Amino acid sequence: MKSRSRFPNRITFFAIAFLIMLAAGAYARPADKKQQKTEPLKDRDNPLMIGKRDINKRSLNFYSLDREIRIGQELAAEVDREAKFITDPVIDEYVNRVGQNIVLRSDAKMPFTIKVIDSPEVNAFALPGGHLYVNSGLLLAADSEAEMAGVLAHEISHVTARHGMEQASKGRLLQYLSIPLIFVGGPVGALVQNAANLLVPMTYLKFSRGAEEEADRLGLQYMWNAGYDPTAMLTFFEKLKRQEGKDPGKLAKVFSTHPATGKRIEKARSLLARFPERGEYTVSTSEFENVKNKLLGLSNQHGLEGGSKAPSLKRNPATKQDGSDSDEPDKSPPTLKRKPDSGNQAPHPLR
Repeated sequence: MKSRSRFPNRITFFAIAFLIMLAAGAYARPADKKQQKTEPLKDRDNPLMIGKRDINKRSLNFYSLDREIRIGQELAAEVDREAKFITDPVIDEYVNRVGQNIVLRSDAKMPFTIKVIDSPEVNAFALPGGHLYVNSGLLLAADSEAEMAGVLAHEISHVTARHGMEQASKGRLLQYLSIPLIFVGGPVGALVQNAANLLVPMTYLKFSRGAEEEADRLGLQYMWNAGYDPTAMLTFFEKLKRQEGKDPGKLAKVFSTHPATGKRIEKARSLLARFPERGEYTVSTSEFENVKNKLLGLSNQHGLEGGSKAPSLKRNPATKQDGSDSDEPDKSPPTLKRKPDSGNQAPHPLR
């Protein structure tokens, strides 16, 4: 009697085992993604830990908070002497209120002063000690209150994380380390000394990639805590990137000290996916539209005062009821198109 070969059975066995492994992998992958999404947030990334953590614990800083505040006052005095500010009380009060609302829901350990600079450049910057400046051009470039709040939250984060003083500390450390080279003399010593002296003032605003990523992380948390849609900060930075690519000169040096790279935005979106759920967010308000219209009016007024720089407007003649043309301008109020609030729900109240 011939013995039957077991080779085909082995093939069948391995084929079945392979199929079982594929099936197990197909079920395991979604479970892994779900587990990754529900992985507990670290304190530095958790908006529920705002005000209960020390975000400056491991940072390099040679300056006390009091010293930082004094330095910030000195730097702000220079800006105040040189800059031209928006003096409209409605615009100033609104921007200050939105910014202070975010400050109250941040890790800030000092009071903030927020001012609007009358400049068409799309830019904003914060100085050590809680001094925040926003250009009117940035407010006009934003399409919603949440986008404006995103920029404010990002800049507030630079102050709460004390990035300016951290960079100054690095420059000061470089000066200490360069002292032995200064005694060498000659062109090498002079070069190191000049480089060290120039680094300190510039580093108040020029942050590293790590500092920018931290400002993104904190800014998103502060927006969430203040009731704003955090994705608005990312969409605004993406919009500026696209605009800068089309016409780099139009936006001047918009956020040139901290460009929003694609990798930074990707990391921020990954963090947002792990945030606690909220029922609703504030996207925009009627106050934002009113302030933006006021700024547009001021911009047009500045353009008319500038003479040849003002745009030429051509209006169609008004038409009478009988169909004939009239030289009188149309006195009907303009139609304003407002961006609806998220989910057609009432805006989240600012507290």
